[in-house]
Amino acid sequence: MHKAGFVNIIGNPNVGKSTLMNAFIGEKLSIITSKAQTTRHRILGIVNGEDFQMVLSDTPGIIKPAYELQSSMMDFVKSAFDDADVLIYMVEIGEKELKDEKFFNKITNSEIPVLLLLNKIDKSNQEQMEEQAQLWQEKVPNAEFFPISALEGFNVPNVFNRIIELLPESPPFYPKDQLTDKPERFFVNEAIREKILLHYKKEIPYAVEVDTEEFFEEENIIRMRSVIMVERETQKGIIIGHKGEAIKRVGIEARKDLEKFFGKQVHLELYVKVNKNWRSNQKQLKRFGYNQK
Repeated sequence: MHKAGFVNIIGNPNVGKSTLMNAFIGEKLSIITSKAQTTRHRILGIVNGEDFQMVLSDTPGIIKPAYELQSSMMDFVKSAFDDADVLIYMVEIGEKELKDEKFFNKITNSEIPVLLLLNKIDKSNQEQMEEQAQLWQEKVPNAEFFPISALEGFNVPNVFNRIIELLPESPPFYPKDQLTDKPERFFVNEAIREKILLHYKKEIPYAVEVDTEEFFEEENIIRMRSVIMVERETQKGIIIGHKGEAIKRVGIEARKDLEKFFGKQVHLELYVKVNKNWRSNQKQLKRFGYNQK
């Protein structure tokens, strides 16, 4: 008997969804930073066993959209309800509600199995954890409850095993050696964007998109050319920094991560271009893989 199914992870921004998916997969597929709205796409990560295939889906954190890019991000979350065999609803210690009532109603009325994970319990005491456990079990009575620490790995194996039990009998959906549904250039873009999220403040990281225009793989090296898109000239200057020091740091750190990810030497060239108001432009969003309508 072989089991296979789609396991979709949803929750508010910054509750640890990407950390959990990366812990299950054992590879860093999703960006992890302390900033909200880090994940913009729906990223599939595939875990293969001899008799199972778990297709995990990391989604953007649930927010009320303020501009077109955020609306497109929420479309990715909505699609996570359509094909799930198991739904993971993730909250963190101290959280009291989901930001969107419609999504919450979908979760509480779900006909598929729901696992409610209370994350970051390493940052709480026993009393607080028990209070939160009671609160969420009352709010989502249809869910199985697991207190976890995705970062520390606490209770993560138990959740993983329970998911396998819940998967339907099915042949695999993807080749057994496949790790994700995203192309290589996507992970180059994400590695660069992660460094921008880490090193720049205020609006800059949210006004940035990365497009890898060239990706040539040779026997011992991969040569990449990536463009960092910003919305205004002033942002371009901030990204480049004094004498190019800021963009140089982004390039060095991203290259190190990419060399680990691809397992070979990487040559990375970075450029910065102004692409005015791309976050509100339907055509541009489609080009970057957001607006699929």
